[in-house]
Amino acid sequence: MSLVRTSDARGGGTAVRGVRVQLVPPAELGRSEVERWRALRAAHAAAGGTASPFMEPEFTLAAGRARPAARVAVLWRDGEAVGFFPFERGPLGRGRAIGLGVSDCQGAILAPGVETEITARELLSACALSTWEFDNLEDGQNLFAAAATEEFDSPVMDLADGFTAYEDQLRDRSPKFLKSTRAKERRLGRREGDLRFVFDERDPAALRTLMEWKSAQYRRTHRGDRFATDWIAGLVRDLHTGRDPDCSGVLSVLYAGGRPVSAHFGLRSRTVLACWFPAYDIRYARYSPGLVLHLRMAEAAADAGITTFDLGQGPAVYKDAFKTGELRVFAGAAMRPGPGAVVSWLSREPSRMAHGYVRNRPRLAGFAQRTLVRAAKVRGH
Repeated sequence: MSLVRTSDARGGGTAVRGVRVQLVPPAELGRSEVERWRALRAAHAAAGGTASPFMEPEFTLAAGRARPAARVAVLWRDGEAVGFFPFERGPLGRGRAIGLGVSDCQGAILAPGVETEITARELLSACALSTWEFDNLEDGQNLFAAAATEEFDSPVMDLADGFTAYEDQLRDRSPKFLKSTRAKERRLGRREGDLRFVFDERDPAALRTLMEWKSAQYRRTHRGDRFATDWIAGLVRDLHTGRDPDCSGVLSVLYAGGRPVSAHFGLRSRTVLACWFPAYDIRYARYSPGLVLHLRMAEAAADAGITTFDLGQGPAVYKDAFKTGELRVFAGAAMRPGPGAVVSWLSREPSRMAHGYVRNRPRLAGFAQRTLVRAAKVRGH
């Protein structure tokens, strides 16, 4: 590997063979660079790849406003931007996927052929990174595929043929589930007041309600409260105000008798709605308002041009009921030799191996999941 420092309009860069790597804070990306990023993602989707909103420049721009350590490596060849690699940098050059912990699709945005011109280790070196950790690496990210240590299924709902076609599939595959959910929906309306659904609720008060419900759920189930972390709460509020068709926050709310009973904040691109933060008022738990909300969301999303509702990785009974297929995502870390890589490995691998031990033993994993559910119910009442 041969790295050569070069000069440019931003004051420096690193040449890796025929590719020049320039590091900038997300806010310093120019309009032409953002448009090029969008074009690369549009071409990726047209070729059959995913169109996740987490891979659009708007998510990185918002993450950059919330995370001062965020950077984007812009890859140039012959004066043209041929790639973008968003990341966050910590002590000892420890790198993380942009928004790690809440971003559900990660990787580099590259023009065809760039993967053959630069290696992961060379890119990390150009970014002054010892490691780059990821937990939802997009399928097809060949530059980092060898660094993956775990693979997960991310269930999706296929809405390409419209909601009626999806509902017919659900009726054929899970008739009792659909019948029960629709019955609870009718009962909720009869007993608690007329139902009203808003697919894209702009009221900040509704978002605050969702965040309060979700924080309470995290506490009941002994999970870390993400909304107690300032940058995550700020990122969500920021994305809620966005209106870009390629990446914007969508707050969906189900009301009964004028009161919110369930809500979901997700992220959408032109064709994908990514499930992110669902929650409900536990006083209405007997009506399964979260399930009712998901059906309403799927119908509205299909009407809005969404073809894929990505439910996100992680086991859940409702995901198994709703899904029509899965996407693959990966976890791991790309590394280059050095003390930073050693520290990263020691901080990550023991926990990962323990989680893997439980996850790969169905009886043990089932017991753990049932224990969490029971604890949530006890604390909920």
